[in-house]
Amino acid sequence: MKSEPNSKKLNWAKHQKRWFGKWHLYLGIIAGAIVAFVGLTGSILVFQDEIDRALNPDLFKVTAQMQKIPVEDIMPLIKKNYPKLKIDYLMLNNFKNPNEAYSVLNLTSNEETFINPYTGKIGGKRIHTSSFIHVVTELHRTLLIPVAGRYICGLASLCLLILTISGLRLWIPKKWKQLKSALTVRFSGSFKRQNFDWHNSLGFYSSPIVAILSLTGFSITFSTLVIPLLFLLSGKSPQGVAQLLGAKSAWHAQAIPLPLTQIVAAVKEKMPEGYIGGIAFPANKTGTYRLDILSGNLPKQGKREMLVIDQYTGKVLLNSRRDFPNVGNAYLGWLTPIHYGSFGGRPTQVIALIAGLMPLALFITGFIIWWPRYQKQKRGKKHKKHQPALEEASETSLTEKELKPAKIKMPLPKPGKYFAINFKSGLKYALIILPISFVMGALYGLPSGIIIQPAVFVVAFSCVMVCLNFICALLSEMFNILFLLPFKKGSHKVTRYFALSTAFLVCYLAVYIVLLNTGLEVF
Repeated sequence: MKSEPNSKKLNWAKHQKRWFGKWHLYLGIIAGAIVAFVGLTGSILVFQDEIDRALNPDLFKVTAQMQKIPVEDIMPLIKKNYPKLKIDYLMLNNFKNPNEAYSVLNLTSNEETFINPYTGKIGGKRIHTSSFIHVVTELHRTLLIPVAGRYICGLASLCLLILTISGLRLWIPKKWKQLKSALTVRFSGSFKRQNFDWHNSLGFYSSPIVAILSLTGFSITFSTLVIPLLFLLSGKSPQGVAQLLGAKSAWHAQAIPLPLTQIVAAVKEKMPEGYIGGIAFPANKTGTYRLDILSGNLPKQGKREMLVIDQYTGKVLLNSRRDFPNVGNAYLGWLTPIHYGSFGGRPTQVIALIAGLMPLALFITGFIIWWPRYQKQKRGKKHKKHQPALEEASETSLTEKELKPAKIKMPLPKPGKYFAINFKSGLKYALIILPISFVMGALYGLPSGIIIQPAVFVVAFSCVMVCLNFICALLSEMFNILFLLPFKKGSHKVTRYFALSTAFLVCYLAVYIVLLNTGLEVF
């Protein structure tokens, strides 16, 4: 009679015994529901503009006339007709649509007022924060939890990235002849078998886009970490950029604000091919104009750039095209469009929508796989707990563990050699994953014909993740060397993690530097 497994230890399934299997299982259980919810709300936001306009046609839609009043001329008209209307930000919305209204925001009251671009008259009002799309956006970004919710969602994005990578590692079949069965669903099999196949197949086919969405989601949430690192990697000081973003107008007692016509003229001089997508007005006497400029030839949203202008002199205090490195402009102009799939129009939007639903599908199928195993394990522990003492005594005193042949532990090489061995292994892994990163981005943009930009973007921002991971590995190894090894409590696993992370850093940094110096205007 076989002895029961030790009740204090988890009875792992065979494919879960490796470290990546345990990560996949634990993260799936702990964070799966949050990841699924964030993905579901993200799928709704893929078509946020279309949904918002469909729910509020009276606010957004206007009757087209001869020509829209230019933004520099309509603002004086609005202020003249509605002197009590506080305007913090003007959105031109879809300026290419002749039937689209302008809107202005009061950031204090969150009131959004819609302006007819042909007459300058108010067409309607609403509280922006009460709109359906805004509520869904807050659910997606913060779960409606103040402060902490934003970081919970950001960590959920990281968990989704780890789940995707570990899931792919679990998916790899032991033999190439098993590849076909790992890529298809056996519809003739039982429900349990079909569910398992669906989990594997959906996870594999959606993994490139799901990984990109999780990468961009993490980068958006933890922008305070990502942006400084981007500038450091590009050889620019984050403090210098912070000073530019915090630039103030040169106010003095006799200073007179310039009319908006002169501010717009400065924009046209610096970016003649661009379109003004929105204007943030000075909040006080030292405030500045911030103009969001759309340019480029992307089918849907265009490349976003930014100008900050002194309200008294018209001097350009910040020009993102000039003052930001390539990846800085990538963050500004590409991050959100890639996250929501808007960079390539309908094809990439549909892809992003489907990918956003995948975490929910994988959570459900994964739970169906895990729950019976958990119940079986639980029953086994309960059965052992209530076994009669005589039955226990009649069993052999040798446990399964004792019956197994003892494993001979080979002495590990010296730390330096051990690091070198694992560093070499890390280089091999990195040289495999790097081209995969390119392919992931290329596949995302392929249906819309935009291939190079998302491919380069994925590699560049993967480099940021690799750098953050290296920092964690370095801190872990320092703690291991300084506080654990002197007391013979150190772990070679930490050293291995550090070696692998260093190898990835070397490879990704080399490619990152090459990409930034190719001269290609991919960002």
